[in-house]
Amino acid sequence: MTQVHGNYIGGKWVASDSGKTFLDVNPADTSEVLGEFQLSTRDDARRAIEAAQKAQPAWGRMPAPQRGKILLKAARLIEERAPALGEILTREEGKTFPEGKGEVLRGAAVLEFFSGEGYRFTGETIPSESERVFLYTIRKPLGVVSLITPWNFPIAIPCWKLGAALIAGDAVVLKPASLTPLIAVKLVEVLAEAGLPPGVLNLVVGPGSTVGHEVVTHPAVKAISFTGSCDVGIRIQHDAAKNLTRTQLEMGGKNPTIVLEDADLDEAAEIVFLGAFLSTGHKCTATSRAIVVEPVLDAFTQRIVERTRKAKVGNGMDPAAVIGPVVDETQMNTILGFIDRAKRDGAKVLLGGSRLTGGIYDKGYFVEPTIFGRVEPNQEIAQEEVFGPVLAVIPARSFEHAIEIANGVKFGLSASLCTRNLSRAMEYVDRIEAGVIKVNQVSSGIECHAPFGGTKASSTGFREQGSVAVDFFSEPRTVYMKY
Repeated sequence: MTQVHGNYIGGKWVASDSGKTFLDVNPADTSEVLGEFQLSTRDDARRAIEAAQKAQPAWGRMPAPQRGKILLKAARLIEERAPALGEILTREEGKTFPEGKGEVLRGAAVLEFFSGEGYRFTGETIPSESERVFLYTIRKPLGVVSLITPWNFPIAIPCWKLGAALIAGDAVVLKPASLTPLIAVKLVEVLAEAGLPPGVLNLVVGPGSTVGHEVVTHPAVKAISFTGSCDVGIRIQHDAAKNLTRTQLEMGGKNPTIVLEDADLDEAAEIVFLGAFLSTGHKCTATSRAIVVEPVLDAFTQRIVERTRKAKVGNGMDPAAVIGPVVDETQMNTILGFIDRAKRDGAKVLLGGSRLTGGIYDKGYFVEPTIFGRVEPNQEIAQEEVFGPVLAVIPARSFEHAIEIANGVKFGLSASLCTRNLSRAMEYVDRIEAGVIKVNQVSSGIECHAPFGGTKASSTGFREQGSVAVDFFSEPRTVYMKY
């Protein structure tokens, strides 16, 4: 019998007023139902905000190091349960089990990092121009904040938003993606078990048109942290502006890896493969463009095609699978639409290009890892985010031309360069338009104690992760004390 999961409001698991639910299924085998979840309303979201309002003052007064101890306990619980949570994540989102378990452990590491920020929730002392004046700053929580999280990293991204918000003393309303609500439920259960007071964290599952709109537009919400598409992010920015609500938006990417003539081509092919196809390309930092200088274009292309051809596509719980399914039918059709239009635009298919069918593939949403060769920089497949296992190989005449191509998109999230030339590497760091800059590394993959975020259309500028992440969820107060 399918388990019905409620919303978490004011420390209690409750059903939605709507009386309606929806099913959460395994994208690798749609006959497997993982649970039944609330199809929540604006009233549900409003009650969650009210519960957060009641709980926040006491939480904000708790010493930050004490808040940190709760986060640390939650991190330890997640570590202990990593295999079981990793399996849930794999069955729900589709990525392979090693990736699913790895993401769970990354979530634990993020909470552990932010637990330590409780001891560093500090201000500064400032020399005053006046005599006998002690001038200093302190940091205060904002109040109630909304977190809107995506399906592609359904525990890591909630953890890095929650860690920063909770250590700052804010109370939270979390709206997870409707495609991955079960792992969000398990995360909330862990935080409650770790000692988070009732009402400090509230979970409401449901559509963006109801739940999402309420947690964005309610006047009690002081900040919104969102990860998702550009179109939705722009709407959130517009709606939040009416209440002067602070927004942190992490959106799309069209991330390049530049391969120069002096690169180790075997290493470069592995870097591009990992960036383009792990997690089925469901990463905002995924490598979707390989920009390769002409002298090594053919040699690199041969290597990346051969490397990708060896990768097995299958159910994420299959130990032999390297690439899992696409998350749902809508995303699958979006990816196949990009592939079909690229073919019509004249891009040459070097590998893949279709939906996988037959056997286990008929049970889920599987797309062949696809590589297009000699793509023109202005083609749609080289400009727009596909968010799937699709790579465009783009020729460049020179290093300068490669930088021009890399910067010639509206996004600026992540970028990588493969070279042995230190001077070229340093020039690339100066000139590339990206918030995350890699050299001889995969464009995806970030460390929890370093700032993360993009430029241009990829981000509104507030950084996530690292110590700087707490700045978004708190505000400084300046104190002048005459003695």
